[in-house]
Amino acid sequence: MTATRTKILRQAAHAHTLRACQLFSGLPPDALESIANICVPRCLAKGDFLFYEGGPTDGFYVVQSGAVSVHRVNASGKEHVIAVFRAGQSFAEAALASAGGYPANACAVEDSAVLLVPKTPFFDMLRHSPELALRMLGAMSLHLRDLVGRLDDLTLKDVESRLAHWLLKQCPRPLTDAAAEISLGRTKRMLAGELGTVGETLSRTLAKWRSLDLVRVKGSAVTVINPLLLDALLKRNLGD
Repeated sequence: MTATRTKILRQAAHAHTLRACQLFSGLPPDALESIANICVPRCLAKGDFLFYEGGPTDGFYVVQSGAVSVHRVNASGKEHVIAVFRAGQSFAEAALASAGGYPANACAVEDSAVLLVPKTPFFDMLRHSPELALRMLGAMSLHLRDLVGRLDDLTLKDVESRLAHWLLKQCPRPLTDAAAEISLGRTKRMLAGELGTVGETLSRTLAKWRSLDLVRVKGSAVTVINPLLLDALLKRNLGD
């Protein structure tokens, strides 16, 4: 296969990834192609860091495959997971507007492939495309709403309430008494980090609920046996 053919196929794969990302969905093919042409692919093994807090901002990223955890580490060394991004999701857009470097760390939690959308050429595109600039604002707004939602979750008074709230958000609406199987899409350790706790506490909570016939756990899937009962437990915990 010639180098030109390889380049064309690589750019087509990049455009396909961008098209599946909410930030770029709906853009005309020529705009997608222009962005795909500036993307830089990066492959990460599990545990590899993509960037560190305070590091220079090369641009923002779109996940092609795998999963990337964005997190911060406090003074005592405890890791706080902000979000885990998977295929089709973009992250670190807000860092483009900051002179202070990336505000958190990004690490692959499984073997992953990402696209770097480099800062300088992308800014040149924004200057000539008001639609793309508005999409960037929308993406940052969505991330902000997600962070506010996570902050609300962390203000719940105990881990049991946070976990119940998280599981119920994954259940079909309106809630019924029909069992709902939820794929965690992450390890229990990762979920514990997102909920502001540790894996052992999360496992103890799930074990307690198993004994009460509230959930079944199999691998990375949790079945809420009766969402209405779990919702009632949450309301009691919150004093509603």
